[in-house]
Order: sequence, then C-alpha cells, then structure tokens
Amino acid sequence: MDDERWMSRAVELAHRSPRSSTAFAVGAVIVDGHGTELARGWSRDVDPLVHAEESALLRAGDDLGGTTLYSSLEPCSKRSSRPAATCTNLIIAAGIPRVVIAWREPDLFVTCEGVALLTAAGVQVVELPAFAERARAANTHLL
Repeated sequence: MDDERWMSRAVELAHRSPRSSTAFAVGAVIVDGHGTELARGWSRDVDPLVHAEESALLRAGDDLGGTTLYSSLEPCSKRSSRPAATCTNLIIAAGIPRVVIAWREPDLFVTCEGVALLTAAGVQVVELPAFAERARAANTHLL
C-alpha cells in the first residue's frame, strides 16, 4: 500500500470540511487491495452531522474485505448526534481489516477510544505521525 499517498489525500479532504465549533474537520479515503480508491468523504460533506469515515462508507459499497480506510483523525468511538453509528462501529461492521490514521483525537469533546476498540476487534491500526501536523492544521479553529 502507498500509505503516504492516501493519507495525503485524506488530509487534503479534511480541509474541505465546513468549519464547526463542535466537531473536527476530517477526511477519509477507502482504498482496495490493488491500490484503487473506492470512496472518499469529509466531515459534513453531505449533511451537517455526517463524519468523514461514515460518508466514505456510505459510498463504498458492501464488499470491503481487503480494503484500507485512511482517516486524518482517529475514528470516533462516542458520538452525540448518532450514538449507535460511531465511526469505529461502522468500520468494524463493514469488515474493513486495516485503518491508517494521521493523529489521535484529542480529548476536546469526548475521550476517544477508537484505536483501542478497532484493535480489540482485530483491525490493524497504523498511525502516521508525520501527517499529524497537517491534519491538525484543518482544525486550528478548535485547538
């Protein structure tokens, strides 16, 4: 996999997110095992409550075994707008075996346990800290 290429894309998408005082700006890309983009999304791209990973999953189809989801931020494990539809739960339910993130969610709104929950479910989680500063830059309105 070309992790750097796809994470760069996810970070670029995060910058498209409409700013919110109550939510992070995040970008996500789902890539198949052959290195082909299946879907992408960013925070609030289709409605004011949609998360980036959720948006990408809505577009990706059903057969997601062997895919990698790239997210500019750790997938949420708690969510007030759609409590049953956390990004972590959606990723696990979709059967995505690998998730790559740029940075872990700070404890600004909730304490996120996305990495721990994904790992416990058998999902391989890779963190690319070299992209953390670029991902944070999309969220300077909050930090």
